Amino acid sequence: QVQLVQSGGGLVQAGVSLRLSCTSSGWTFNMLTLGWFRQAPGKERELVAAMSRCGDPPTYADSVKGRFAISKDNAQSTVWLQMNNLKPEDTAVYYCAARGGHSTTSDYDWWGQGTQVTVSS
Repeated sequence: QVQLVQSGGGLVQAGVSLRLSCTSSGWTFNMLTLGWFRQAPGKERELVAAMSRCGDPPTYADSVKGRFAISKDNAQSTVWLQMNNLKPEDTAVYYCAARGGHSTTSDYDWWGQGTQVTVSS
């Protein structure tokens, strides 16, 4: 069983940067495929960034390409989502997630508690 604990988030103005963190326990971290999702009110959950356990380059939703970056540190069992040039449409609850398989687009098995990011214009 994997536990994911998130930190970061908050209320920021458009144009600034924010970094979300997610620390894992209960599994060998480098054996996890990791993803960051977000869900805005009234919208479906969206995968914004993902990093496969097999070491392929990270993937990003078109809406965040060039602004967001996913990274991890296996020694710290932590994955981050660096969000730059935030826009009001980035406002959502953000979740980190993990799965044991290679695919970044299949269902994820474990989820963080979620953290609110609100971007004001």
